[in-house]
Amino acid sequence: MDSTRWTRIQALFHDAADLPAPEQRAFLASACAGDGQLMADVLALLEEDARGGSLLDSDMAHVAHDMLDEAVVPAVTSKEFGPYRFKRVLGEGGMGVVYLAERTDLGSLVAIKILRDAWLSPARRERFSSEQRTLAQLNHPSIARLYDAATMPDGTPFFVMEYVEGLPLTEYCRRHKSSVEQRLELFRAVCEAVVYAHQHTVIHRDLKPGNILVREDGAVRLVDFGIAKHLESLGQSVDQTITGLRLMTPAYAAPEQVRGEPVGILSDVYSLGVILYELLCGRLPFDLSNRTPAQAEKILIEQDPEKPSVVAAKDAARADRAGEIPAASKTAWADLDVLCLTAMHKDPQRRYRSVEALIRDVDHFLQGQPLEARPDTLGYRVGKFVRRNRRSVAAAALVSAAIVGLVVVYTVRLTKARNAALAEAARTQRVQKFMLDLFQGGDEDAGPAADLRVVTLLDRGVKQAQSLANEPEVQADLYETLGNTYDQLGKVEEADSLLTAALNQRKALYGADSARVAETLVDISLLRADQAQYDEAEHLVREGLAMSRRHLPPNHPAVARAQSTLGRILVDRGEFKQAIPILEEALRLQNAQGKVSSDLSSTLTELANCHFYLGDYAESDALNRRAVEMDRQLLGDRHPNVAEDYINLAAVQLEWGHYAEAEKYDRQALDIIQAWFGRDHPETSSILTILARVLTAQGKLDEAAGLLRESLAIQERAYGGSHPRVASTVSELGKVALEQGRLDESEADFKRALAIWTKAYDGKHHYIANALANLGGVYMERKQYARAEGYFRDALGMYAQTLPATHQQVGITHVRLGRALLRERHFAEAEAESRTGEEILQKQANPPAKWLGDARQDLADEHHALP
Repeated sequence: MDSTRWTRIQALFHDAADLPAPEQRAFLASACAGDGQLMADVLALLEEDARGGSLLDSDMAHVAHDMLDEAVVPAVTSKEFGPYRFKRVLGEGGMGVVYLAERTDLGSLVAIKILRDAWLSPARRERFSSEQRTLAQLNHPSIARLYDAATMPDGTPFFVMEYVEGLPLTEYCRRHKSSVEQRLELFRAVCEAVVYAHQHTVIHRDLKPGNILVREDGAVRLVDFGIAKHLESLGQSVDQTITGLRLMTPAYAAPEQVRGEPVGILSDVYSLGVILYELLCGRLPFDLSNRTPAQAEKILIEQDPEKPSVVAAKDAARADRAGEIPAASKTAWADLDVLCLTAMHKDPQRRYRSVEALIRDVDHFLQGQPLEARPDTLGYRVGKFVRRNRRSVAAAALVSAAIVGLVVVYTVRLTKARNAALAEAARTQRVQKFMLDLFQGGDEDAGPAADLRVVTLLDRGVKQAQSLANEPEVQADLYETLGNTYDQLGKVEEADSLLTAALNQRKALYGADSARVAETLVDISLLRADQAQYDEAEHLVREGLAMSRRHLPPNHPAVARAQSTLGRILVDRGEFKQAIPILEEALRLQNAQGKVSSDLSSTLTELANCHFYLGDYAESDALNRRAVEMDRQLLGDRHPNVAEDYINLAAVQLEWGHYAEAEKYDRQALDIIQAWFGRDHPETSSILTILARVLTAQGKLDEAAGLLRESLAIQERAYGGSHPRVASTVSELGKVALEQGRLDESEADFKRALAIWTKAYDGKHHYIANALANLGGVYMERKQYARAEGYFRDALGMYAQTLPATHQQVGITHVRLGRALLRERHFAEAEAESRTGEEILQKQANPPAKWLGDARQDLADEHHALP
């Protein structure tokens, strides 16, 4: 036998051994794909394994029964280890056996899970350890708690968890003859537990009523995280995924799980949909009994379930289903159909986008409100049917009457769609002509030049737009266009007024819940972000995104833009880790459109910013270089977007210590922005601050100070005295003052920046840590080392909440803390901090030479000072 075939036999043996004995043959029949000899070889190993006489040759379930089960050996039912005494078996599966046990010193009951076959399957042992780790991090009233974990005297691992004396969810509802509302309340509690797990990056992957126990008092407990996975570990190989799926209960598995594709939050949403279906109908959406794995897979992937309302109508009158089908009105069943079928849609992108969204619709149902989800349209269902049954549909072309009917329906729909598109195009042309006439206006010199007469033109445009009361759709579009332009020019009050007018106009025209209203909400959210009103900005963009998803196709550009805007606002808030998956999803949607666009380059830029702030400078640089090439292709070499790309490229070069290269990029950006907006503009002032930062790093302090004072004056006129952009400029002034020995001035600047950032970001942002560390630097210069130490420790505490532990800035602050401790003659503590800082900095792609040199010098001094 060759090694490849033996490896195949071993893999199949271990996979089949994970299954209960009655399911092993069916699994092998499918997995061996007609290779009778292969199946016979594996079955022989399984049979030998089952009747082995020694401990190592026995299945772990037999070992556990021999030791502990009273049905097998009654004399050992009182067997104890540690403080636990076994009482009886609660259940067993492919991986472990669960026992009811009593803690002898406390008298409390617990459930103990023991790993089966610990020695024969390292993969199973790892899954068991993973479940322990998962339970240890979850602390929620509806999730069974982990109490203890260790190994038995023979080395078998076990863990102790909360004993839940209750019934499976569906059995509880059947016995209590629960109403629809009662079932939904229980279901809602389950969803909240799943949301908590998702918030801790845990995907359950095996949600089913048997893993949801309900106590007599109605309290819900979610159990068995045996095949749960963390989000960051879901990108494993296909083979590993398939092995995990064999442990999954097929009836509740999402189609992507059955196909062996990567799974995530939407897979748990599907399983919850199946559970809700079973709660309402008293049976599963698909009958998989007596099916081979291949047959079950085909059903789960291709077959659509009956509507719950249809199943309920058929089964409610049957005597054997008494108590299983709750009573509900026809209207209620229509909403329940949408709840279930949206959650368990075959296409993940058409499911509820999260468990929170599913909870919202459950709440809407319970409160008698309209659902956010909508049933599939006829067009979607027909299209799906045609794609799945191409040959059958071709044959059915003979049924001409049906085809004619469909043609009529679709002709009417296409006519309506065409008319809507023509109206939209007409409005767009009307707006474009208005803006063109406005900016030309007989004056060839009018435009975005240094004299900024564009503002005067916009003011005139507002007055003209106000006269278009007889064209409300065009008027609303103009208000939005003009409002966005004012925002770009830093005229936030005018922008606010116009965008609010556009929002009110569109609500009156299209209704409060519409795609056009969603577009305006997203625009206003960007304005709120510019105003540093981040809570409202995030609320508005999330509302706009949800509204766009309700009214537009999943891949519509407006959905992608709203998704990207949400990512940008999270970046502004300093929520970089949360922003990355949102921006990556926006990129996926934008790339699916098959063309290069400004929206796509903007999303690339925001994603690059996330990686920059998280300290991944190489990835940020690569993304920025893609963005700048894209913007040059779309907009030419002299556009503000290109300038922004240069600024971001310069920021990476600055962190790498390539000051000349950073200065070159910043000066190119300043040249472009000043040509567009003029010198006295907030966008220009931001670049003046950024350029000054590079000059400070090169010791060009006088030039840097001049630029910073000019920038600060512009920003205070535009934003007032307490905007985050103002804080950035004030902080840079503090650094210049520190370098020039003006310590009182430096201290005042850093404290002002700290106060602004603390208020703007609700006390949590890495900018706050930067200000604390800068203040520590002032006190180091004053030789107030204990006070400096306190600020450095506070800075590290804030960095721990906002940046990765390996971030370059974290390493620098450890070095600074080590130097403060060294000056205080706390040599052992100083050495630990200096070494931590050195280790972090050494791992950077381009370690900052100054701080790495300081760390090494301090380590040498600390080494000599230690006894």
